[in-house]
Amino acid sequence: MRIVDVYTENRYRYCTVNKTKPAPPALTSAKVPSETLLGFRRELVITHNGRDYKLRVTQNGKLILTA
Repeated sequence: MRIVDVYTENRYRYCTVNKTKPAPPALTSAKVPSETLLGFRRELVITHNGRDYKLRVTQNGKLILTA
């Protein structure tokens, strides 16, 4: 906290200014090609919070994530 002089018409008044930390930058998502994760495989096991998830490529070429 710091004190700042503020001039108002014919006199000064003192006000306090709270100096807080700036907000952290917004988190952005990363963009990763599926080929980077899967390579030539059609299935990948991802572990998250102690659980295994399967990321698979379907016959139509789409991705599906199952627990």
